Amino acid sequence: MHPVWRDHLTASSARFGEDGLPRFPDSGPDAAEGCRLFDLSHLGLLAVGGEDAFGFLQGQLSNDLRELSQSHVQWSSHCSQKGRMLANFLVMRVGDTFFLQLPAERVPDLLKRLRMFVLRSRVSIEDAGDDLVRIAIAGDCAAGAVSACGLPVPESENGLAVADEIAVIRLPGPTPRIEIIGPPEPLRAHWNALRAQATPENTDAWTLLDIRAGIPSVYNATADTFVPQMANMQLVDGVSFHKGCYTGQEVVARMQYLGKLKRRMYIGEVESATPPQPGDALFSPDSTSQQGSGTVVAASPIDTGRYALLAVVEIKAAEAGEVRLSEDGPPVRLEAPPYGFPVEE
Repeated sequence: MHPVWRDHLTASSARFGEDGLPRFPDSGPDAAEGCRLFDLSHLGLLAVGGEDAFGFLQGQLSNDLRELSQSHVQWSSHCSQKGRMLANFLVMRVGDTFFLQLPAERVPDLLKRLRMFVLRSRVSIEDAGDDLVRIAIAGDCAAGAVSACGLPVPESENGLAVADEIAVIRLPGPTPRIEIIGPPEPLRAHWNALRAQATPENTDAWTLLDIRAGIPSVYNATADTFVPQMANMQLVDGVSFHKGCYTGQEVVARMQYLGKLKRRMYIGEVESATPPQPGDALFSPDSTSQQGSGTVVAASPIDTGRYALLAVVEIKAAEAGEVRLSEDGPPVRLEAPPYGFPVEE
């Protein structure tokens, strides 16, 4: 984290834990559905530039960069040769630079892996997480509050607007969310202006919004676990099936055109004495798979002992209605994400 931004958050009542992330005072239950302000330092940022950046990324990512523009961002992933996601991320292009936003814990591995493929390409790949600040505002107030800061507001979900050094992104989901990315100094002023309308919230609350939007994240515990379609990446426009070759493309395409999807991602809720974690195994007596019934993708507390989660679950087991957090664990209630499932599945 940039020292200027750390000092600013400290002055804004944040306290930093051992993980280096800020913690704000508990805002109470009334803030849960209100106007909320977030520091997104738990998300990392890779910057990819150079003359060959477009061609390089086109051969590594699951989505088609030709559909990316200065006014539109996209979701994408980087897969292993087995077609399983090693990381997934939000991709944006600002000027001649591509930015990949993903959980900060996955940045070192993705940076190392992408650099392995550079070879003689004229490409630079750098960790930009400390140079650029990411903040967001969520709630019905979001668009008006950002506009009042003098910033442009994208009209549609996954829209991008750029003003000077600052990028503004409208994120998908049932709760309006707008992210702002830029250097620390101007974002200090925007944070202060937004805080006049919004209550600072912590990382768990942001994860909960991602869960309710049905947006998956790959963490260290789940890297190389899911083919993109298992985590609904094709349903959030995170996979292109016509772009041509990229790492893992044959497996991803085979599942789309020749196979039958046997697992997909659901939103879940569970009452548990211990918090679910990404990578935790789920159990169903109706499962016939030797790979297990399902896996937790992400989890966040809703209330004491009550958690929301995203989970990749065997479709047969989910439809049978009995899925548990471990064999003797509490039942998990599952439902479709807000974008639903195709009828043909």
